[in-house]
Amino acid sequence: MEQTGIRLSAEAFGPLYPYIVNPEITDVDYNGTDLWIVTTDNRRRKIDTAKESISTSFLEQFCGRVANEVSRSFNQMENVLEAETENLRITMVHESVAVSGRSFSIRKSLPAVRFSPDEAVAAEYCSAEMLGLLVNCVLAKMNFVFCGEPAAGKTECAKFFSQFIPANEKVITIEDNPEWHYRQINPGKDCVELKINSRLDYSKAIKTCLRLNPNWLMLSEVRSKEAKSLIECWSTGIKGFTTLHTDDVRKIPDRLLNMMEHQMDAERLVNDIYSYVDVGILLRKKENLKDGTIRRYIDQICFFYRKKMDNRIALIAKDGVLQQAALPEEIVDRFYREGIMQPMECKVLGRLYDTKKKEHRWGNKEKERWGGNETE
Repeated sequence: MEQTGIRLSAEAFGPLYPYIVNPEITDVDYNGTDLWIVTTDNRRRKIDTAKESISTSFLEQFCGRVANEVSRSFNQMENVLEAETENLRITMVHESVAVSGRSFSIRKSLPAVRFSPDEAVAAEYCSAEMLGLLVNCVLAKMNFVFCGEPAAGKTECAKFFSQFIPANEKVITIEDNPEWHYRQINPGKDCVELKINSRLDYSKAIKTCLRLNPNWLMLSEVRSKEAKSLIECWSTGIKGFTTLHTDDVRKIPDRLLNMMEHQMDAERLVNDIYSYVDVGILLRKKENLKDGTIRRYIDQICFFYRKKMDNRIALIAKDGVLQQAALPEEIVDRFYREGIMQPMECKVLGRLYDTKKKEHRWGNKEKERWGGNETE
């Protein structure tokens, strides 16, 4: 996607400008006839008053300005145009292929985390125990894969947990669209931001990362053959976050294997996936049909690991609820090595919820195990 120098001004965005600069709005979509917005409280609604102001002449002018900024054509032959500013991702579809008329989508990616730990628990984004567990996974230097359907909130979840990477550990971000905003969200932390373009693809960027002495690699999304480079990078001891599209955490290994360019690579790296991909998190969204609000939440959490030469998956949370069984010893030992004796209780969060008052007790003996469901 091309970077555009289009200025964020009323002149450039015309009747769209009030919605673009409104910090409470995350998405601005036009379907050829109607303008729709999505707000930070996850409401989606139609703006009836915008219909007259978004004229054919404005659409021509706006699309032409964006096309000129990225030196691209936008016509019947070149019927899809993608561009970006520092905080906007713009996609346009020409009326020759959009039956309803010329359409566009503008997604805002703001350099901010949209909720605090307290707000996450209060909004039932996740339970206090799930929150403590996942923050401790960051502190225990585990590798994360955030998955879900498009717009489920994978990147927002990753941004939230990236806050807990220790300040003295170097982070490298790799992305084609600016969404992590790690440096802005975490001012003063050590970070190098790499942007994918026609001269730097994902695989080359990951290999370059190895020479920059990072502690963490944050890859915006794993889609194709770069899966091999990512697993090999993590096998060197570098930790990291990435996202991918799937509807179940237990499908993550197969999704990664299917991205391998050669079958030989898939066969060679299958055990490495279970060794170096540690945590899988599935995000879901549900719409309330009564008021149009959209609830995003952590639906599943699992751990990947190897035991006695076998590849294992421990499903820890399902349907947004923690399961009641024992955490695998291999995972608990990872916490203990970092001095984390109670995986559900995170001192970094400052105030954590008194789990003694909860229905579950996570143990007061140093080696008491905590629970999940294990599958082959």
